[in-house]
Amino acid sequence: MRVQGSVSFSNLVAGFVYSAARRQAAIPRSHRHVCPLSQSAANMAEEAKKLAAYAAVDNHVQNNQVVGVGSGSTIVYAVDRLAACLFVFLDLLVQTARQLILKHGLTLSDLDRHPELDVAIDGADEVDADLTLIKGGGGCLTQEKIVAGCAKHFVVIADYRKNSKALGQQWKKGIPIEVIPMAYVPVSRMIARRFGGEANLRMAVSKAGPVVTDNSNFILDWKFEHAQNWKEVNTSIKMIPGVVETGLFVGMAERAYFGMEDGSVQVQDPPVN
Repeated sequence: MRVQGSVSFSNLVAGFVYSAARRQAAIPRSHRHVCPLSQSAANMAEEAKKLAAYAAVDNHVQNNQVVGVGSGSTIVYAVDRLAACLFVFLDLLVQTARQLILKHGLTLSDLDRHPELDVAIDGADEVDADLTLIKGGGGCLTQEKIVAGCAKHFVVIADYRKNSKALGQQWKKGIPIEVIPMAYVPVSRMIARRFGGEANLRMAVSKAGPVVTDNSNFILDWKFEHAQNWKEVNTSIKMIPGVVETGLFVGMAERAYFGMEDGSVQVQDPPVN
């Protein structure tokens, strides 16, 4: 999810009944859109995001379910798909930009009323071959992990540029780590000393000073040097005093949908051990 202004965690959304039974497990060829060669790479990426979002909604959302979604650019298409298929509003949980919620007539709710989600759908900054994710490039990594952790099923939607064999191949900005402001210097030094690379304080672009999360914390972007045992690293970093959460999602996603350049949707499941 992307921090644009701040979407507070109390501004979670509610309401919907999916109008049709569960869709087919893949998008029919007649519904696929091939991007003309004359389109720019950006346009092709947007089309890819839409295809992935539509596939995730079609394959995982059923009648009367409680669904959590994020607020990144890919999620716009997921909400569009949900709204296009609805005829009654009931029990949809969405965390997204208020403008998008109002546009589709969805009403606000929170996790106090809907603490368990049937499905969570969100984007990712990068997805590796093990379905380990880097998320939180926009800043809301703690909220993102809470929503994913509250869901029975967590699926990821992305375009072809986010798919990697190993983390760091595509996403070069590092792994976000949310920290308490007073601890950011010792935390950044400890991460670099124990795991290599460097952890830099994320600075705001449109105003002076560091980025401040909805939880009034800072974000470090850890630019690691090589692939690691991400489960162990994630646990170790979270044990450092002052760390609130990391942008590593290990063993949480059960499926990823990638919109491809040719208009198809590639589905990736975790490897079978």
